[in-house]
Amino acid sequence: MRRLLTASILALAVATSAAAQDGGSPVSTAPEVAQESAAHAEPTPASPETATQPSVQLAPPQPSRARPAVETDEGGLWGMSDRAEQEARNSGQLEDDVALNTYLRDVACRVAGQYCGDIRLYVMNRPYFNASMAPNGYMEVWSGLLLRAEDEAQLAFVLGHEIGHYSERHSLATLRAIRGRAGAAMVFSIIAAGAGVGIIGDIVYLGTIASVFGFSRENEAAADLIGYDHAVAAGYDAHAGHKLWNNLLAETQASDNPDTRRQETRASIFRTHPLSADRVEALTERAAQANGGETHRERYRAAIRPFLDEWLRADLRRRDYGQTWLVLDRLAAHGEDLGVIEYYRAEINRIRRGEGDRERALQHYANAIAQPDAPAGAWRELGEYAARDGRAAEAAAYLSTYLERAPDAGDRALVEARIAQLAGGGQ
Repeated sequence: MRRLLTASILALAVATSAAAQDGGSPVSTAPEVAQESAAHAEPTPASPETATQPSVQLAPPQPSRARPAVETDEGGLWGMSDRAEQEARNSGQLEDDVALNTYLRDVACRVAGQYCGDIRLYVMNRPYFNASMAPNGYMEVWSGLLLRAEDEAQLAFVLGHEIGHYSERHSLATLRAIRGRAGAAMVFSIIAAGAGVGIIGDIVYLGTIASVFGFSRENEAAADLIGYDHAVAAGYDAHAGHKLWNNLLAETQASDNPDTRRQETRASIFRTHPLSADRVEALTERAAQANGGETHRERYRAAIRPFLDEWLRADLRRRDYGQTWLVLDRLAAHGEDLGVIEYYRAEINRIRRGEGDRERALQHYANAIAQPDAPAGAWRELGEYAARDGRAAEAAAYLSTYLERAPDAGDRALVEARIAQLAGGGQ
């Protein structure tokens, strides 16, 4: 990843340098993006009372800034952002659920203020904490962030933070710093040696994202305070920012991986966005001077509830069970969605297979099926455990219930064969 980040940062410098020298358009999807900006422009922020309803507006708000000339360094940066946006739009990980997208765009617009008309928001199904806003106004929010934010106020703080980077043109400052340290000839030679010419698709896309959002510690601290101000001005809980960053710090320490525990926490999948104690302290001190503000936790939970099963399954595939367990603890704090939460606690124990994990898995599966929202898979796993223990009739009953609750299960034929085997006295 480090090699990729270096190459992609330098590639960004090359692209903008070439654009300035040629005076022509960089290779990008800029015309298409420009044509779609009106369609993707965000509605006027809804009031807290109507936030769950789609906003209705005859004319979308206008962007706050014009597209820079292509021969400028900022114009080249927009071109790179256009290409990254096209990759996002075509990605198989793009979440197109209308209700979720509408909800997130309303929250983003509520904290964006004058920049509401600039935002084109994309929800990506990626199990890591990450959000970003590119210089051309394209914004990404990843499912791992939505799983970890405890309420709407914490989400609003993160979106305000990213809008802070956008409003202050931090990406442009980063680009100019890179170009000041590397001449074009050196850039081209390193690209040829380190990146190759055949890198396409997600590698280029993710590398571009990493290069555009590698901000300095000063930029990060400034964006924190801007995000705080935007969120509080929109009526959100002033303590949301430092609570969220403290949660991320705790998640680092909960990791199963000793190397992760020794690393500095980053508020991004990329090795950017360093999260320091100073940043948390600054937000804590600022919040101590504020009064009021809402978390809108119930509204947020309702918006993400349909996706908890899918997102937790993806998070489990990261195989950092200590971190996932901490996420589950936070999700369970208010006694909601316990069927899903207990199921994934059981899944951690089943997959990890440490001492005592078998017994704990059985208990958590049993806890799960006592709840109305338990995933059907809980009955399947209980059936397999019962079969291995020689309890054929009990196993068949569990597996039959699994098929009743999951009539379109992809493994239906296998499970039916298993039930027949158990009925015949097999195990």
